[in-house]
Amino acid sequence: MFRRFAQRSLSRLVVQPYFRQTRGMTLGTRVAVIDDRSLVLLVRHTYAPGWMLPGGGVERGETLSDAALRELSEEAGIIAGEDLRLFGVYLNDQQFPGDHVACFVLRRFRQEAFVANREIAEIGFFAVDGLPSEASPGTRRRIAEIFTGAPISPHW
Repeated sequence: MFRRFAQRSLSRLVVQPYFRQTRGMTLGTRVAVIDDRSLVLLVRHTYAPGWMLPGGGVERGETLSDAALRELSEEAGIIAGEDLRLFGVYLNDQQFPGDHVACFVLRRFRQEAFVANREIAEIGFFAVDGLPSEASPGTRRRIAEIFTGAPISPHW
């Protein structure tokens, strides 16, 4: 428990402020991985609270889709069986000033073995009406937009 608190604190107190100072704008990806039973993949990080769609930062020289594919493999052992479909690009200013998130949808994939690690505590596929209570608000909004046709917000 202390280790988790320390990692989260380090991220919020050191890593995020560093990125805010050294990068005028940041860009990240998230992917709604949907299986053939219409369950959606969520991950729980070791350094941030709640469950969320897998994804992460785009590195210099990387395309949005390359970053999303890399993150899927690293975080959940997901290998795409089709091109990612861009669902939308969102401003994430409340969570991380200057941050933008590109959200993709993936329906055909295979999954390699997943082992919990220093970044990802656990993963799971969830029914849209059975999301964990700790699912992040942005995750809930994207899932509602994708599955129920809820109005699309420009904000994460």
